[in-house]
Amino acid sequence: MRILLFLATNIAVLVLVSLVFNLLGLEGILAANGVDLNLGSLLVFCAVFGFGGSLISLFLSKWMAKRGTGTRIIDTPRTRDEQWLVDTVGELAREAGIGMPEVGIFPSDAANAFATGWNRNAALVAVSSGLLQRFSREETRAVMAHEIGHVANGDMVTLTLIQGVVNTFVLFFARIIGHTVDRVVFKTERGYGIGYYVVSFIAQIVLSILASMIVFWFSRWREYRADAAGASLAGNAAMIGALQRLRAEQGLPQDLPGELTAFGISEQLKEGLSGLFRSHPPLEDRIRALQQG
Repeated sequence: MRILLFLATNIAVLVLVSLVFNLLGLEGILAANGVDLNLGSLLVFCAVFGFGGSLISLFLSKWMAKRGTGTRIIDTPRTRDEQWLVDTVGELAREAGIGMPEVGIFPSDAANAFATGWNRNAALVAVSSGLLQRFSREETRAVMAHEIGHVANGDMVTLTLIQGVVNTFVLFFARIIGHTVDRVVFKTERGYGIGYYVVSFIAQIVLSILASMIVFWFSRWREYRADAAGASLAGNAAMIGALQRLRAEQGLPQDLPGELTAFGISEQLKEGLSGLFRSHPPLEDRIRALQQG
């Protein structure tokens, strides 16, 4: 239902944008300058490809996560720690009102964890072997509560669909820019010249970089929500303690694959302009938000 509602909202946005273009006469303005583009058809084309890639990635997310991290799913617990982990995740899932996720452990000395999956009732929650070894059970429970919070909030679906919207408009405006330059500057009258492909490619790179700031902003915002959810499930003090422990280990390398970084529990601190491109807020800010909340 969340996917259907979000898709319906985004389709409405695309229809609204198309109507605005028509009301403003943008297509006529472009035609008067020698740019023959059907903006409505172009928008639909870009939406199909923009959302298509994001949705495929979402539906394959569990498989990709298992392969990318070497996660071993705990089907039958082998040790007391594994049994405790499965029982703890099951308890947290029941409290959050979601189905029991798959529980896994991935080989890594770094303290990290992630959650993924397209369905909140059939997700995957995994923790690194390093975190499981070094963190206390209270701290580990808080980390898993944070990940369960991501699942309960539907963050994987929402982030994917926001990425789909961003992809759509990057493709859309890159092609408008390329088409305009090809017709106006390079004077191509029929078909597409080399100028269209070069300019579209460059525009797509630049627009993708700018648009990614929106995606990363949302990713940082949802971390605060997952922390709040984790605090409600495991206790505020436990959630703060887990984040403080993560801060103490911040200098250690974080080795989650790039596509899973946004779904992990921590990220090394980045300063300056690069801070706009990080998936997580500084741990100090997250701790402060819990202390003040």
